[in-house]
Amino acid sequence: MKPRKRFDEELAELDGLILRMGSISQDMLSRMMRALADRDVKLAEDTVRIDDEVDTLNFEIETKCIRLIATQQPQARDLRRIIAALKISGDVERIADYAVDICLVVKEFADKPLFKPLEDIPRMQEVVNRMLRETLDAFVERDLELVYKMIADDEIVDTLYENLYVELKNFMKQDPSLVDQAVPLILIARYLERIADHITNIGERVFYVETGELKELHD
Repeated sequence: MKPRKRFDEELAELDGLILRMGSISQDMLSRMMRALADRDVKLAEDTVRIDDEVDTLNFEIETKCIRLIATQQPQARDLRRIIAALKISGDVERIADYAVDICLVVKEFADKPLFKPLEDIPRMQEVVNRMLRETLDAFVERDLELVYKMIADDEIVDTLYENLYVELKNFMKQDPSLVDQAVPLILIARYLERIADHITNIGERVFYVETGELKELHD
């Protein structure tokens, strides 16, 4: 097999590992939201255990990237692609970690009554999942339009978080007895907002691969 053909196959394998890792993280986010909505402690615990798969894939991707750099000595766009994959795997790993953090909050929060319907947080999770799908597709398809779409979605997440934070803060001011119920919701929303930030980082790496320019895409 010609060296370039084998190299291209290994790059494609790297893309596949990134997509698999991202898919598992997406599944964790969906499970986490169901656990919150149903106050399902067992589902939260099962979701936490899935994080081991993400950690294993992250290590596999790191190992593969280092080996490709050491043995293939890639240049220009190929090198950017490998470096981006290395950084993206780290961001996806952090996304899964935040899903775990949310599940831990769900476990502590499960026996507390909801004083308001769950509306903003499921909406945040829905947009975050869409952002992750858009960005991973952009990485594989080299489609910057999907990156720009993700950036627009990130603004939706920021707005939802800010509005929910103000609303819950006002609830606590009016009725201090709601603190034990409101604080976990603020924490979960904050974790989702941070997940969106990591997805934005992934989009910036895709932009870097395609343009050679590394810059912040969201003010």
